Amino acid sequence: MKILLIEDNRAISKGLVYTLEQNGFEVALCENAESTLNSLGGDFDLFIVDVSLPDGNGFELCDEIKRVCETPVIFLTALDDEDSIVKGFDLGAEDYITKPFSSRELLARIKRITKKLDKTMAMNFGDISIDFDKKQVCKNGSPVVLTALEYRLFAMLAKNSGKVLTREQILERIWDLSGNYVEDNTLTVYIKRLRKKLDTNMIKTVKGLGYRLEV
Repeated sequence: MKILLIEDNRAISKGLVYTLEQNGFEVALCENAESTLNSLGGDFDLFIVDVSLPDGNGFELCDEIKRVCETPVIFLTALDDEDSIVKGFDLGAEDYITKPFSSRELLARIKRITKKLDKTMAMNFGDISIDFDKKQVCKNGSPVVLTALEYRLFAMLAKNSGKVLTREQILERIWDLSGNYVEDNTLTVYIKRLRKKLDTNMIKTVKGLGYRLEV
């Protein structure tokens, strides 16, 4: 499990990184909001976010994270008032932990989220399946060769199957490996490629809006 820790207090972050790595997690550290936004293209499984940051606050950061990806967020903060806690959950956080905290408590809460994630590690859509852990899409049991961006696009459609994703939502969330946003015309090309490679008509165009994976 790959975790992005956003914490500007180096004494706390040093201890957290050590504890998480000793328990088998891969950890990357950001100390401010700007570096976090520049890291959102990474394939992280969990964000642990402090609310008080030197160039912004974790609430705004969580809102941005949820706008561009589906990755779970845990707030880890000294703000323990009711309004802050409620705001954190309203923004879509999976958990809210107040400082001081114990390492055992944090690990237990991460474990709970991990179990929840494990239940959605693979999905099937007729003869097409996607394994989010292996980052692999199969057709009739045989792997389909997809580019990194094609995989991300199909994974997004799969996680939101039955829902319409607007072109704007997709363009905001998907970017190429160099960090450049995909253009509107390029998105159309990638959708066509996906349909051809998967030999499926399940990826529907919703005229004037966007796309939907229809099971």
